[in-house]
Parts: sequence; C-alpha cells; structure tokens
Amino acid sequence: MASSISAGNLRIPQSLSLPPPKPRSQFVVPPCCSSSSAAATSLVRSPLTAASIRSREFSRQSSVVRSSVVKRASASDISADISDALGDVRIFTACGQPVMFKDLWDQNEGMAAVALLRHFGCPCCWELASALKESKAKFDSAGVKLIAVGVGTPNKARILAERLPFPMDCLYADPECKSYDILGLYYGLGRTFFNPASAKVFSRFDALQKAVKNYTIEATPDDRSSVLQQGGMFVFKGKELLYARKDEGTGDHAPLDDILDVCCKVPVS
Repeated sequence: MASSISAGNLRIPQSLSLPPPKPRSQFVVPPCCSSSSAAATSLVRSPLTAASIRSREFSRQSSVVRSSVVKRASASDISADISDALGDVRIFTACGQPVMFKDLWDQNEGMAAVALLRHFGCPCCWELASALKESKAKFDSAGVKLIAVGVGTPNKARILAERLPFPMDCLYADPECKSYDILGLYYGLGRTFFNPASAKVFSRFDALQKAVKNYTIEATPDDRSSVLQQGGMFVFKGKELLYARKDEGTGDHAPLDDILDVCCKVPVS
C-alpha cells in the first residue's frame, strides 16, 4: 500500500525503507515504476539476498501448487498432497514456541480457516486481523479453528496481538515465508505497490482507520524485503482443501462472508 495515503488520524508512515541498492543488485525497479513511489524504490534488495530471491521464485514455480490455488479449490484444482507439504512446515507461536502446521488442527476431521497475512507491520493486515477477531465467535460456533499467520518473528506478532488486540492463541509467525512459498502466494514490487486490486482497501477505509488506532511501524519485519509478500485465505477440513484464494495485491482480502459461508455449510464431525 502506498505510504502517501492519509485521512483523518490515519497516516501510513514512510519508513519502510532499505539502503540504496548496490550496483550488482539482481532485483531492480521497472522503468515504468521507478518514480512512482519513494517507498517502493527503497525496497530494492541487495546482492546479498539475490540468491534467496532466485530460491523463492523457484519454489513458487514448483509442482507442489504453482498458480493453481484458486477460489473454491477442488481436488482437481490443486495437488492432492498440498496438506502434507504444508503440514511439514515449522512456524512459531506468538510466544516463540515452534509448531508444525499439521499440529494446528485435527488432520482427520477438524476444520480450520487459515489466513496468511502479509506481515505484522502491514496496516491492511491489522484491518484484516481486526475483522477476523470480530468474526471469531462465528468461527467458534461453527467448530472452525481460526488461524492467522504473518511474516515476521514472534516478537513482531506479539506487537500486533497486544496493540490491536488479537488473540495470541490464534496468531503464528512464519519468519522465512515457508508456508507462503508452498502455497504459491504472490510476491514482488508490482503486487505490493502497483496492483489495481490494492485499490479495494479504499472501500474499507473506515475499518482500516479504526484498526490502526494503535498501529506502530515497529511490527514490520526487520528484513524489509519481506513487505513485498502477499497473503491469502484457505479453509481446510482435515487435509481436504475446501477454499483457497491468493491476494492479488495489498489489501485485496478474501470476503469474510465467503469464508463463513464455506465454514458454516460444511458439517463438522
């Protein structure tokens, strides 16, 4: 989301910056975007992380999921072993305890709504987390476990949990973006700053302004290149994927009514 947006008491800080890129950097700003946003141009990676860029891009192109994660995913839309691949990913509780994805819900019949936030310092993610918190009672009554995962370390997750606030037992940290890579979620400068889908956030501006009342930039990952990660929403029953949606851009979240519709219509054993 562009850092120049402001209204009322809401101000998105212009401090998501990195040092100027070095000459041999492998990741450059396209000419058409080079003057569009100071925040965007400052998020250029250095040569020290060029290898990780190539590695993550390779992961996104792997045969595990590729770009087949779509709305209302079915067995024919996505690899049958996606739950197994995701289940072996280690993430962390907001308290810093390691946990495997497969241990977050009952892999036989349990239902889970899994929201992958962009990162803990994203104002749009605070808005999404706020909406999820307000809907938690509905998820609970439907027997669905609510899980929110964000990019960053557990201490960054705790900032969001304490200041929003958000239930810590539902919040997890994925510092290395492993679950994002396996699910093939979008990543990049264009998706983050220049995707038309990002404009959807303006229709929810009042909710955004309310959600960031206690916002702090300190929740942003120390590795500022992580802010180029996009999120998504997934619903599982056991290992079966019932719903999947990749966010096209910053603030392009899955409609919660759609998620609740899926959760409430599927019988819980």
